[in-house]
Amino acid sequence: MQRYILLRILQSIISIFAVSIIIFMVGRVVGDPASALLPPEATLEEFDRVNAAWGLDKPLVVQYGKYIGNAFKGDFGESWKWQGYTAGGLIADRFPATAELAALALAMGLFVAIPLGVISSVRKDTPFDYLGKTVALIGQSVPAFWMGIVMIWLFAVELEWLPTSGRGGWKTYILPAVAMGWFQVAAFMRLIRSAMLDVLDSEYVKLARIKGVAEWKVVWKHCLRNAAIAPLTYFGIILGTLMAGSVAIETVFTWPGVGLLAVDAVRSRDYQVLQTVVIMFSAIYIAANLTVDVLYAYLDPRIRYQ
Repeated sequence: MQRYILLRILQSIISIFAVSIIIFMVGRVVGDPASALLPPEATLEEFDRVNAAWGLDKPLVVQYGKYIGNAFKGDFGESWKWQGYTAGGLIADRFPATAELAALALAMGLFVAIPLGVISSVRKDTPFDYLGKTVALIGQSVPAFWMGIVMIWLFAVELEWLPTSGRGGWKTYILPAVAMGWFQVAAFMRLIRSAMLDVLDSEYVKLARIKGVAEWKVVWKHCLRNAAIAPLTYFGIILGTLMAGSVAIETVFTWPGVGLLAVDAVRSRDYQVLQTVVIMFSAIYIAANLTVDVLYAYLDPRIRYQ
């Protein structure tokens, strides 16, 4: 077990390094960073001066070595668009807004999908089951940003129940959280229903019923616990999806989070901020999957990692 955990940690570190190399090189290949800092009428002397000031006149290997060395110290460079602000500082200011939205969407996925998935499996081929499968199909078919636009039109413009955008009172959280979390509700529900159907037909469940164990205890304690392995595996993917998916949702709702910051960085070609955002999203995604892998190994004792 310890060997498996150490191996997964090593793989995670290598993955983060690979992501940092890719995003660093892509940021330099798509264009000259100095052109984002200077007006179109800038002279060659001004370009040379900016390149020298930012170290852009050095070979890419030297630039990357300096960048990764500073990153280990927590210094991800200064923003090129927002003068006087560091890339890490901008992300630290925006991250709470993204984390709040992702947490609400995740809570919605868990507290709505688990009961629906369990009840749908217990009442298989009933109207409730058909309704649940329809909800899951729609949830996985409709893009989150499109659902967000429709909800803005319906609940904010037509009915005037909720605000259209921004981050303020509790009402501003409802539409973006629902738009982001609806897909996760559908995915979680289908996974839980499928896993529960397999567990409900197992021999130990039949034995528990023969012994007279209460039905609610059979379903919610014995069956759900053993059916949680597949949804738990998907949990790590969900965390990464919520963070990456925040880019579209935050743009639609003008939510002042890291996703909207990434869009602004792309528009202004602020490579320092964009690199840091991508590395942060990747680190969260990799860390979530690492945690799930370790929990999976402890949850299922039948699995032996060599």
